[in-house]
Amino acid sequence: MSPVTSPVPTTTEAEPAAPERRRWVPSSLEVLCLVLVLALVFRDPLTQFFNVPELRTGSTIFVAVCVQALPFLVFGVLLSGLIAAYVPMSALRRALPGNSALAVPVAGLAGMALPGCECASVPLSRRLMQQGVAPAAALTFLLAAPAVNPIVLVSTAVAFPGEPLMVLARFLGSFLTAVVMGWLWLRLGKAEWIAERALRRHEPKAGDSKFAIFAETARHDLVEAGGFLVLGGVTSAALHVIVPGSWMTSLGGQVVLGVIVMAVLAVVLALCSEADAFVVASLSMLPLLPRLVFLVVGPAVDVKLIAMQAGAFGRPFAARFAPLTFVVAVLCAVGAGLVVFGGVR
Repeated sequence: MSPVTSPVPTTTEAEPAAPERRRWVPSSLEVLCLVLVLALVFRDPLTQFFNVPELRTGSTIFVAVCVQALPFLVFGVLLSGLIAAYVPMSALRRALPGNSALAVPVAGLAGMALPGCECASVPLSRRLMQQGVAPAAALTFLLAAPAVNPIVLVSTAVAFPGEPLMVLARFLGSFLTAVVMGWLWLRLGKAEWIAERALRRHEPKAGDSKFAIFAETARHDLVEAGGFLVLGGVTSAALHVIVPGSWMTSLGGQVVLGVIVMAVLAVVLALCSEADAFVVASLSMLPLLPRLVFLVVGPAVDVKLIAMQAGAFGRPFAARFAPLTFVVAVLCAVGAGLVVFGGVR
């Protein structure tokens, strides 16, 4: 009797691979729930820890700054989304004069009709260049749109209820900064300083609805600007609590030093132009002129704008444009303040 052998399969089938285990990563909602649970469990120790006069003062200032600025911020990002979705950039190109020198101030005034925060002005100005607008006019619009639009001017008036001249001074200083930089680019700027990708025409994705563009633009601007608003509120509260009042008082007595410090702070803090007036208005120990410099310099040049300009137009452009904008903005702000305020205030 021959032994029975099991049949050998002619084909081998690969065994299905075991499913890869995904590493669990907590979502933002889960983190928020955990924080709330911990806050409830350790409520008494936390209450005792935060129940100090300095923290109460800082939290009050932080909440006041954010609550005052939030309506203008939300309205601004909604309007920016509507512009990105429903206003064709070609309309502005057709409205600009053919003469480049005359198109610069017209583009500056167009910033009042097409408002947006600094984060939105960079892609908008790049889009203008891609549609044939002269770089000088597009760069003027880049500086004017976040600084002279009605939302920013109204928020400045609300933040400085007893100083109506601050609105006029901010408008003049910011408008002059944008126009002077546009004319300087006409005189000194070179096309090779702008990266080729900034001039390449970009077609929208097929299937993108106008509402989708509006929602995505508004969401992006709100997240970006809201984060900087919170940072500004925390900084303002910290300046009131940590920095001794005598330091700010002494800084207020030295106008030149105050102008320099506030100009540098405007670059470093990188606040949203729709909310920065509420932050700087809380620094009441400083004269109006240094605070005006902060309001003019911030929307024109700050760390986030420098990074965005380098990404949109190239590093050679940002390395030349940002330092020159800083100097021009400080000079225009000081000049506008001296004229409008009638001297140092």
